Amino acid sequence: MKEFNLNTPTQDAGYKTATQVVFQWNYDPEVEELRNLYVKAAESQWVSERDLDWSAAIDVEKFATSPLGNPVRLDKTAYWKSLPKETVIELTRRTVAFRLSQFLHGEQGALMVAGQLVNAVPHTDAKFYAATQTMDEARHVEVFSKYIRKLDEVRPIGPVLKGILDETLETGDWMKKLVGMQIVVEGLSLYAFREMRAMTDEPLFKQLLTYVAKDESRHHAYGVQYIERCVPCLSDNDRIELEDFALECARSLIDRNSLGFLTALFQIWQEVGVDPVAMLSSLQERAELMRELTHGRRFGPVQGFVIPTLRRCGLMSERVAKHFHDFLQQNFGKRIARANVEEFMQCLPDLPADTVQWMFGETE
Repeated sequence: MKEFNLNTPTQDAGYKTATQVVFQWNYDPEVEELRNLYVKAAESQWVSERDLDWSAAIDVEKFATSPLGNPVRLDKTAYWKSLPKETVIELTRRTVAFRLSQFLHGEQGALMVAGQLVNAVPHTDAKFYAATQTMDEARHVEVFSKYIRKLDEVRPIGPVLKGILDETLETGDWMKKLVGMQIVVEGLSLYAFREMRAMTDEPLFKQLLTYVAKDESRHHAYGVQYIERCVPCLSDNDRIELEDFALECARSLIDRNSLGFLTALFQIWQEVGVDPVAMLSSLQERAELMRELTHGRRFGPVQGFVIPTLRRCGLMSERVAKHFHDFLQQNFGKRIARANVEEFMQCLPDLPADTVQWMFGETE
């Protein structure tokens, strides 16, 4: 029997959170959409050990030929094509492990936020659904950690993601928890899972993403269906504060994540013997690569999913839309963000009517 300790060397230092505990004495359904989501979640539970074939070896060669959503297609550069096959496999394996580690850490944050929501949300249907999501998130932490260990090793959490999780956990406002986690973080994750599932040819990874994405679609729907009911009940000041919280969550991912991502990427390149200077020099082909990147795909996850979600929820006033347009234009230019906020808002896609069908490419 393993030695048991209350404190372990791998746990983070605890910090105080301010979540109000709300009893609800009405046990009848009040929000039909949330009660239906709860029933669907209960019916859709899956078991990692039973439903995924963990005995299968990961096909690293298929991983190495699958573009998994990097902002710039490095595999299209002359330098990448000059690398030995073994180096490409190793580089891809470690890069994917780093990216999946960020999803793993985000799932742990979602696990803890879901547990807080059971206490804090005021409606019984919302408490019931948050309880099912807590189980989902525990399962996601389990499967991502197991898959990453088969692939490589778990990499540390990036500071930007940690900051968003900290803010979402620390706030005492349950609506901010819903917006920060269900709409921003879960929305970005769902968009990324859709892309990775469509691009990868690795069988176990594709199967894992299929199960996880179905859960994430419900989590996102929970946030949308609950928040869009709540926002009309808010005062102007409270709505503005909620809008700003969503804006800062999204801004931090766009404005600062690229720096942290590149630092980690350079370290991985050096670990496998790839010269970062030579790789970056090869990116002089960037103009051609960016044309390919934007051809047929107008928006990324913030513009293509998070902002349409906030708009549906009533959290995209003209005031905050201008802030979104400004920082997206600073980071991506007019080609992506358009020339002005009016044009930008007109070009945004609608939120998919059926997120599960959208996830599996059955609808745009």
